[in-house]
Amino acid sequence: MKKIIFALLGVLSFASVANAQQKKTSGAIQFENTIDPAAMASASGIQLTDQMKARMPSTSKSNFELLFTATNASYMPVEETEDSNGAGGGGGGMGRMMMRFGGAGGNREYYYVFADKSLTEVFDLNDTTYYMPSKLTLSTSGPISSFRMGGGNPNDTTKAKPAAPTIEVVKTDSTKQILGFTCHQAIVRSTRAIKILDMDKNVVEETKIWYTKDLGFDFSPNPNMWTEGAVLAIEGRGNSSIAKSIEYRNVSSKDVTAPKKAKLITAEEYKTKMENTMKRFRQNRPGGGQVRAFGIN
Repeated sequence: MKKIIFALLGVLSFASVANAQQKKTSGAIQFENTIDPAAMASASGIQLTDQMKARMPSTSKSNFELLFTATNASYMPVEETEDSNGAGGGGGGMGRMMMRFGGAGGNREYYYVFADKSLTEVFDLNDTTYYMPSKLTLSTSGPISSFRMGGGNPNDTTKAKPAAPTIEVVKTDSTKQILGFTCHQAIVRSTRAIKILDMDKNVVEETKIWYTKDLGFDFSPNPNMWTEGAVLAIEGRGNSSIAKSIEYRNVSSKDVTAPKKAKLITAEEYKTKMENTMKRFRQNRPGGGQVRAFGIN
């Protein structure tokens, strides 16, 4: 009788461990993204007038959710962006414009396949739903221009394009705990030459990436700012994306699989569409004023 009891206890214990391990292969992580437009502009060497600063929200926050299984993940916004200046005045409009033209995610959805680090970006443009294939990578255009979720960086093709910055990745010995995981620090240092008031100047930007290998998969809340592991925090001057909570639960494969009813668009095709959109935006802007921050020229 005792042998039977011990055998049953052993089976129950094994089942309990198996269930615990099963739960840890799927779940949800909540992220909070914060943007300070003026600080980002300053970090990239852009000088803003007092009028432009007054029309910018001082901070803009948005929440995102990462759903993951053992093989796939999805990352998407869970609520509207709110800025500290509220919806009134010019601040709210600027915040919405930033999200629309390459801000920190907008209403885009991202689908990851862990096996090959592939990524599918899904978004609506001109009443059409597109999907754009990509991969986790480290952007060669630098932290500021890459601190957005995927997509192209629309430039005015009638102007000379700035030289690509020099990118350096520095792995440090610094660690910190995020959601109970030990995260290691990598610093992405970007040095670019710009001209301010007819004077040549080197602008150095640093972005801190905190990643862990304990989750067993590769991910970044900004797929253009990834070095290795699962990134749980990205900290730059005027911008951040930080994991706030984790919950282990069953996640349906449908929730981490890109929708099939979407039209394929390449990165080059997307860039062309955005350049055309920005040209129309500039032409229709009252007064023809210049907005130079965050790739809006």
